[in-house]
Amino acid sequence: MTRIAVGPAAGLPRWSVVGLLPALNLLAAFVAAGGIVLLIDEDPWRVVRILASGALGSWEAVGYTLFYATNFIFTGLAVAVAFHCGLFNIGGEGQATLGGLGVALVCLHLDALPFMLVVPVAVVGAAFFGAAWAFVPACLQAWRGSHIVITTIMFNFIAASLMIYLLVNVMSEAASMQPETRRFAEHARLPAIHEILGGLGVDAAASPLNLSLLFALACCVGVWLYIWHSRAGFRLRTVGENPSAAVYAGISPGRQILIAMALSGALAGFMSLNEVMGAQQQLVLEFTAGYGYVGIAVALMGRGHPAGIALAAILFGALYQGGAELAFEIPRISRDMVVVIQGLVILFAGALEFMFVPALRTSFMRRVRA
Repeated sequence: MTRIAVGPAAGLPRWSVVGLLPALNLLAAFVAAGGIVLLIDEDPWRVVRILASGALGSWEAVGYTLFYATNFIFTGLAVAVAFHCGLFNIGGEGQATLGGLGVALVCLHLDALPFMLVVPVAVVGAAFFGAAWAFVPACLQAWRGSHIVITTIMFNFIAASLMIYLLVNVMSEAASMQPETRRFAEHARLPAIHEILGGLGVDAAASPLNLSLLFALACCVGVWLYIWHSRAGFRLRTVGENPSAAVYAGISPGRQILIAMALSGALAGFMSLNEVMGAQQQLVLEFTAGYGYVGIAVALMGRGHPAGIALAAILFGALYQGGAELAFEIPRISRDMVVVIQGLVILFAGALEFMFVPALRTSFMRRVRA
C-alpha cells in the first residue's frame, strides 16, 4: 500500500515527496542558474559540461568530489539529528572547529601510540569536543529557554576566536609565524584512499580522499538505525513531533534536547577527521571553510534521511569540485557564481521546497480520477 505523506505535502505518495519533489526543486535551481549564466553571455550547456567534467571527468576529480562530500555527510547528519528533535542546530562550524581541536590534541600529544590506537582515540576526541561545544547551547535551551539558533550561531564565533588565540599563542611552533600546529606524525594521519589502493597494486590518481569517507558512510547507517530503529530514537522523534505528547508519555523534552544536541555536535566534530587528520595533517585556521553551513542545505535536501543526505552531499561535493574547474576554464564565472548556484539549490530545496506540491497534487488527483 502506498504511504501517503503528511504536513504541507499531505495527499501525495511518499515516494513523490522523497524523490520526485527534490528532483523538481533541483531542476528549478539549475534552470534559474542557467538564466543567470545567460545574462553574462555564456553558454549554459558549456557550463554544465565543464561542471560535470570537473566533478566526475577523472578519478582525481571523483576523489575530490567525494572528499568534499565526506565533510557534507558529517555536517548534514549533524543538522538532521537535531531536526528530528525539533531543533535547528546551525552551530556545525563551531562544533567542527572544537572537534578539530580534540583531534589535534590527540595526534600531537598521544602520537607515541600506534596507528590502531591513535585513530579510535582521535575519533573519541573529535566526538567529545564537538558534543561538549553543542552541549552548552543545549543546556541553555533545555533549562533556560534560550533559542538554539541564537546560541549555536554565537558559539560559532566564540569557537573561531578561541581557535585563533590557541593557534597564535599556544599551539603554533615556536620558530614559526604561521597560525598552525606542527604536522602530525606519519602514523597519526589517516591514509589516503589512493595510497591504500596503491598498496594493493591499483593505480589511482592522488586526491585528499581518505578513510574518513568509510566512517561517514558508517555514521549514515548508525544514524538510520538510531533514529528509526531504536527506542531512544523514537523518544527523540516524539519530542520533535509533539513535545506535549512526549510529556504525556513520560518522555522528558529537556533530556532529549541534551541527547540530540550532543549527538549532533559529535557528528559535526567528526568532520575534522577528514580535514585535520586526513587532508591537512595538522590543525590550521578556518579548516571548516563553511562546511557546517552547507550541511544545513544538505540536510534539507536529503529530507533528514541518511540516504538522502549522502546523495545531497555528493551533489554539493560535485558543485564544489566542478565549480573550481569552472572558474578556471571560464574566468568570467568566478567562485562567487558557484556560490550563487549553491544558494539557488538551498533556496529551492529549503525555502521553496513545497512550491511544486499543488501541481503534483493536481496531477495525482487527475490520475486517480482517470
